[in-house]
Amino acid sequence: MPAGGAEQGGEAQVTAENGAGRPEERLERAVRAAEQALIEYEIAVETFRVEVENFSRLHHQKLGPMYARLDELDARIAEATAARTGDPEDLRKADEARARVMPMPGVEELFHGWMDGDGLFPEAAAMLTDQPVRPPERVRPSDEARKLYRDLARKAHPDLAQEDAERARREEFITRVNAAYARGDEALLRELADEWAAGPVAEEQGPTPAEELYARLEWLAQRKELLALVAKELEESAIGAMLRLAPEDPDRLLDEIADQLLAQVAQRETELAALLGQEDEGRP
Repeated sequence: MPAGGAEQGGEAQVTAENGAGRPEERLERAVRAAEQALIEYEIAVETFRVEVENFSRLHHQKLGPMYARLDELDARIAEATAARTGDPEDLRKADEARARVMPMPGVEELFHGWMDGDGLFPEAAAMLTDQPVRPPERVRPSDEARKLYRDLARKAHPDLAQEDAERARREEFITRVNAAYARGDEALLRELADEWAAGPVAEEQGPTPAEELYARLEWLAQRKELLALVAKELEESAIGAMLRLAPEDPDRLLDEIADQLLAQVAQRETELAALLGQEDEGRP
């Protein structure tokens, strides 16, 4: 054999050992790169989501009372104007302004009908303590249900299995049979009888390595698209848009907004005082 041929054979052997000749190698590299890129993108999106949530919490804590005060002042101004003019349009605006003032929810609203001022409703207490609200009705299986149950119990009994996997399959099946019989569900017992007669589902042939890699790439791409939608929603939200105005110093932005709201509150209070003063002047 020529020396060159021996060298070429050795190179081919090294190539095979290193896996460079495998058709899946490029796919594997692409999958690894896509996985790493997705991880970094998830970290960026999650970081921004946390920043938005924190800023939203601070925004609500610091500015929420000011917004509530503004809504209350707007409602009182509209009501005072409507009382002075008696105009139907002013009355409508007053009703709308008052409706915008968030009322305090009642106990039943907060707990979605689970409790009132006297405590939990009986149904809710029963659910929380795992007690039935009413005694269960007695079930009397039909003769046909009894026959189906006995036939299935005889055919599918786990003790008839020779292998662990088959025994596990029978135990899972008999559990469903027992549950159907306990409810007297004759139709379900017939379905279970047909299922047993059809036999176990044959195992599907698994995908090839290349198909698995393609499927993984597709999943990674879909995941990236979903994360992109989440990121877009966060960026386009009111809080996200505000946060983008001062990403390095959001506290300063909150202080600026607070100053603006305080100025608006002062202006509304002055306006309301003027309206109420006009009412007092008009009284005899």
